[in-house]
Amino acid sequence: MSLLHELRGAVGWLTLDRPAAMNSLSRELMLGLDTQLRRWADDPAVRVVVLAANGRAFCAGADLKEVSAPVAAGEPDFIDVATAFFATLRAFPKPVLAAVNGLAVAGGLELVLACDLVVAAESARLGDAHANFGVFPGAGGAAVLPRKVPVNVARYLLFTGRTFTAAQMERHGLVNEVVPDGELAGHAQALAEELAARSPLVLSRMKRVAAQATDKTVSDALRDELLAFRDHQRSYDMQEGLRAFAEKRAPVFKGC
Repeated sequence: MSLLHELRGAVGWLTLDRPAAMNSLSRELMLGLDTQLRRWADDPAVRVVVLAANGRAFCAGADLKEVSAPVAAGEPDFIDVATAFFATLRAFPKPVLAAVNGLAVAGGLELVLACDLVVAAESARLGDAHANFGVFPGAGGAAVLPRKVPVNVARYLLFTGRTFTAAQMERHGLVNEVVPDGELAGHAQALAEELAARSPLVLSRMKRVAAQATDKTVSDALRDELLAFRDHQRSYDMQEGLRAFAEKRAPVFKGC
């Protein structure tokens, strides 16, 4: 078993569990992640997902022994599996929080880039590292990193293969919060529970509009936001939120 999954209240935890391999991404691991994300996408009991890892590394990237391994005719190769999994992760309709411990490089950094929020332990280090082995990124290293951090910082990480501390990445905007090593899991759970108390419908709609905004002009992005608002205005959750505000009580959201 290379992946652990469990529910902690309304928070689904996906924990990479290949510590001896520094949680490198194997076909089995990515297929397991893809399958569980698809199950949770339509499960109303799961409102937020935390992606975490056991051992001294969050993820050291792709399992290079498998990248070029031959496959049977008609079977998806490693890159096919990786492409499908990362597409599922990016399109996941609920908030995904990365809880980063230890090293997150190459495909591990690309996992972080595909998440919505990032909490990192003080000892964590993050970087691209593909250039160290003459490997080209294939899941967002070159394409997404410059959208998450300043372009000159992205180029530095891509070209040198070096890693930055969690605190450095927080200053550059990739990491949202840095916490003491022993508090990572508890802090990630607390933040996830805070998100889970929000309207799942509004978070899903916000996530979609925000994800697409950078590919649009400002006027087109505003138009998309207004259309989403019009749809949301008719929702139970918005009406419940307004009622709760007027009645001075906590809202009870249903996600519809």
